[in-house]
Amino acid sequence: MARTPLTRRTGRWQLELLLVAAIYLVYDGSRLLVSGGLDEAVRDARGLIDVEQWLHLDPERWLNSTFSSHLWLGIPADYAYATLHYLVTPAVLVWLWVRHRDHYRRARTWLGITTVLALVGFVLFPAAPPRLMPSSYGFTDTMAQHAAIGWWSGDASAPKGLGSMTNEFAAMPSLHVGWSLWCGLLLFRLSRDRTVRTLGLLYPLMITLVVMGTGNHYLLDCAAGAVMLGVAALLTGPALRLTDRLRGTGGSRTHIVHLPVRHPVPDYQRVPTPRQTEKRTPALH
Repeated sequence: MARTPLTRRTGRWQLELLLVAAIYLVYDGSRLLVSGGLDEAVRDARGLIDVEQWLHLDPERWLNSTFSSHLWLGIPADYAYATLHYLVTPAVLVWLWVRHRDHYRRARTWLGITTVLALVGFVLFPAAPPRLMPSSYGFTDTMAQHAAIGWWSGDASAPKGLGSMTNEFAAMPSLHVGWSLWCGLLLFRLSRDRTVRTLGLLYPLMITLVVMGTGNHYLLDCAAGAVMLGVAALLTGPALRLTDRLRGTGGSRTHIVHLPVRHPVPDYQRVPTPRQTEKRTPALH
């Protein structure tokens, strides 16, 4: 049965949904690739803290203390950390698919490469977030502090009972910051609504404050997330060209045969046929 444009469009939509789902599954399943345990993760995190103290840049300590001391800051921040990461990103993907289809493929590839680069960082440098550091460092796990009134577990931002299914050492780089910056840049660039464009600028800034205030990331994690997004942007073009080249060399190609076009000839230029001449010649009796 021949595929109509509608069925082709439906199949394409289903394929994109599977690709996005695969990105999330690989992200959540990165815990299976981390060989070290808490001791190694704490050691790597200490290295990050030492670098930040040497640079005199460690705002996460003050932010975490402020968020954990004020419920009106800590509770909304916990909900934002546990929710927006999984809602805003797919919402922007759907918006691109519906309203900006010509930008969707590049944006989706950009997001995918960003996620893959983050997974490489999680495996090569598993770092414990501030909330998992020893109490001597002075950090508070606000997610555990407010787990009784949230839908997340005390172990991580995953739903209750599913804390073991997430990689708690996926701190460096911050994928929360990378994805939020991806969303913000696309909203600011493609939206014509001033309010949406403003929200696009504020969203990654808010997420950056949230991930540090809740004790989930260091400042260097956030900076690495932004750099990772920039590197992924540079790799997106070559990746798309490689994909197009592989698609062009594989499979069957459709050959178009150009037939000569016959233009109508005016009546005064037509040469009468013998039968037409015979009809026009009067018969002689």
